[in-house]
Amino acid sequence: MTLYHVRLELAREKDHPTGSERHGYEFTAPLDELGHLDAAQWRQARRQCQMRRFWMGEDDRQGELIHTKGGRWAFSYDPATDADDEAIFRLDRHTIRAGEYLSITEPEGEQHTFRVVRVAPVQ
Repeated sequence: MTLYHVRLELAREKDHPTGSERHGYEFTAPLDELGHLDAAQWRQARRQCQMRRFWMGEDDRQGELIHTKGGRWAFSYDPATDADDEAIFRLDRHTIRAGEYLSITEPEGEQHTFRVVRVAPVQ
């Protein structure tokens, strides 16, 4: 199994017309040879699938990549509750490669689109 370190940066949106390298996420996940999330490998490496949210003007937040009971993928900061989960739109179907895009929905319902800027094997 190969784990990858993935960096997402905010894509262009109303408040950031050119996107932002100061708003985003970094996470670790197992990817297959086509760049898709490997759910079977994730189950084996779940504890290693950590994430970090960086947002200009806020403290970094640490959490983990989870697969919810409802079948969606999300970033979670507190495993005791799902109230803080940030859903990742169709992560199981997306190709995770530099230049691709992922959408993440915050707990309050606001959705942002992020550009994949780096995918590299974990050393």
